[in-house]
Amino acid sequence: MTSTVPAPGVRTTRGSALQAVLLDMDGTLVDTEGFWWDAEVEVFSRLGHTLDESWRHIVVGGPMSRSAGFLIQATGADIGLPELTVLLNDGFEERLGRDLPLMPGAAELLAELAAHGVPTALVSASHRRIIDRVLESIGAHHFDLTVAGDEVERTKPFPDPYLLAAARLGADPAGCAVIEDTATGVASAEAAGCHVVAVPSVAPIEPAAGRTVVTTLEQVDLSFLQGLMTEKR
Repeated sequence: MTSTVPAPGVRTTRGSALQAVLLDMDGTLVDTEGFWWDAEVEVFSRLGHTLDESWRHIVVGGPMSRSAGFLIQATGADIGLPELTVLLNDGFEERLGRDLPLMPGAAELLAELAAHGVPTALVSASHRRIIDRVLESIGAHHFDLTVAGDEVERTKPFPDPYLLAAARLGADPAGCAVIEDTATGVASAEAAGCHVVAVPSVAPIEPAAGRTVVTTLEQVDLSFLQGLMTEKR
């Protein structure tokens, strides 16, 4: 599944200002943020460098170019960004099995959105090759479209990925609820004008105007999202 062809027949949720739900992937739907860090630690260990645990909060949730670029600069590793990107994607993909650990509440939320015909998109900073592997476990049928980090000129924290997803679903960004787990993703969605539900994974996220913070996806269902959008309106 690519981000270039949206599913036909965009639907709306009756009686609600909610037009679509846009979801992040790593750390939001699947418990894979640790996979990225483990891959980064392993790759840099082979390069002769030890990563500082405090850097994990810096690289989480961002585009590959930013995370990899930071780690090259921080360690002084003698490797170019294109080569490192390949190594990190390879390391992450090696850790993926067919049955990935879903975050608590993720399966139930996706099933409910599908049952009620709510337009839904997966919006990730991960590259297409990674998204397609993860979709083998999550189920591509849950999403009307997906947007990968290497398919937009500017990925998160810029608003482009969420603006693209909303446009291809025929939705107003102001009518979209976004579910994210990192500050980078939250910044992207808020810059696009969406209402954000933050479910922090690695680092805390503070509540703010237009942003609701919960501790688990188990607190989020269709009624909850409709209520947020009604309050916003």
